[in-house]
Amino acid sequence: MNRPILHGPIPARPAAGTRTRGWLTRAGMAVLALALVACASPPVRYHTLLPALESPSADRGASGFLIEVLAVGVPAALDQPQLVVRQGLTGVTVLDGERWAGPLGEELRNALSAELASRLETRDAAGLAKPARQPVLRVKVELRRLDAWPGRKVRLDADWALGFAGEAADARLLCGGQFETSAPGGYPELVLGQQRLLAALAERIAADARRWQGSRAADCSIP
Repeated sequence: MNRPILHGPIPARPAAGTRTRGWLTRAGMAVLALALVACASPPVRYHTLLPALESPSADRGASGFLIEVLAVGVPAALDQPQLVVRQGLTGVTVLDGERWAGPLGEELRNALSAELASRLETRDAAGLAKPARQPVLRVKVELRRLDAWPGRKVRLDADWALGFAGEAADARLLCGGQFETSAPGGYPELVLGQQRLLAALAERIAADARRWQGSRAADCSIP
């Protein structure tokens, strides 16, 4: 068999050591790239304000009305996917690695709904067809502050309005309160402290709801 005649110089094959060094270089660069990505993207932890278990209801009997917990008003500075904490006297820090499981307004509404339904021994009819003959108490909460000092404490300021559906627009009970608790530890403990504040807020709202049910001339409950 005739072999083809090659013209010109024959390219030299790289030595085995050179090929090994090149492979090792590429592998090292890949490992370095993965390490840089890992450093640039730390793991994100997600938190919820909804308690793991429903709070035990007080032995007061069923309220006799449904509730409709409306959307909670949240200050724009707090309405972020990330946790926002206080830093010093005037600063705040947005924690990219610590985030809410859902929009903060929904987290607040769902937590309050669960707490109120337990304390009033009723259910939240928000988004559902309302029974024609059963009273429905509308609950509107406006969050004013939700401050958190990591390792120290958390504070919540809120106003709320209560009124039965179908009654005159001026038949409303307007109340407000300030709540504070210690929260030593890390960010999970900080969120647990906020859960406790929401439970305390729900306790006040539930007490006001029962008073308002008994008399439209009732005042806000005293903490």
